[in-house]
Amino acid sequence: MTQHQNSQTMKPATAAKKLGVYLDATPADFQEGVVSRAKLNELQADPPAWLQELRQNGPHPRPVVAAKLGISISGLARGGVTDALTTEQIEALKDEAPEWLVKERATQSEVRKENVRIKERNAQRAADQTSRDQKD
Repeated sequence: MTQHQNSQTMKPATAAKKLGVYLDATPADFQEGVVSRAKLNELQADPPAWLQELRQNGPHPRPVVAAKLGISISGLARGGVTDALTTEQIEALKDEAPEWLVKERATQSEVRKENVRIKERNAQRAADQTSRDQKD
């Protein structure tokens, strides 16, 4: 017996997350329906005007805001930013460079440096182990 495979669908919130947009800013028909995998792929390949506008001008969800500011999502929360921001608001924050943002950027920079250091250390350990294994 052959079974027909149903098209994989997802909730609008999941689709919005995958598209990198703020769900509340999407059109009502997007928010109220379900999104198939095919529809998501279509939106990614050929974004409609509303999606292009949201990606360019926002409002942007917190992960996008954090990335545009060069900080972590936790850093946003520590800075008191809990709402979605537009590109204009993000640029204004960058221009203002409040103390919390400068501190969070420095923290994020240190985290990145530490991650690189750990990755290099682990690669060196793996290389050392490989050379030891070859000698045995």
